[in-house]
Amino acid sequence: MQSSQAPIGLFYGSSTCYTEMAAEKIRRCIGPHWIDLHNVAEIDIAQAEGYDFLLFGIPTWDYGELQEDWENIWDDLAQLDLQGKTAALFGLGDQEGYPQWFQDALGYLHAQLQACGARMVGYWPAEGYEFEESKGLTPDGSQFVGLALDEENEFDLSEERIQRWCEQVMREFGLQEGA
Repeated sequence: MQSSQAPIGLFYGSSTCYTEMAAEKIRRCIGPHWIDLHNVAEIDIAQAEGYDFLLFGIPTWDYGELQEDWENIWDDLAQLDLQGKTAALFGLGDQEGYPQWFQDALGYLHAQLQACGARMVGYWPAEGYEFEESKGLTPDGSQFVGLALDEENEFDLSEERIQRWCEQVMREFGLQEGA
């Protein structure tokens, strides 16, 4: 455990390493001094309450299901008090293999964190993605409730998407980059 805590806590669950790799890219992009990285399989999710700024990474599994590490802590997550906290999400999904469930877990996590009192930021345009349905969209369908990544089919777009989203999130968090 570090002696000093970074301003942003990034919490992720990952079975195939893709979400973990995206979390590490986000940490590098924003700057390691800004972010403490936490794998939800290895920590108590209550640690999220210790941060004012939160990032959460979640992949959608199979037919719109939660990744197992998130599923295991879902009840604990629902107990968090995130009043006064600002959170942004990123999700991984497969828009070709599972077009009816693309980024569904992103939507579940968004609803859960809002219910815990978090102010949600980091919404991302849905334009340019090819899928049939998603529970990870805003009510008007124009945006995802977080950064949508597809490492299966659009790996080549991920770096630029992460870069743009990190800049957007730091603005929305009201934090200076590179300080």
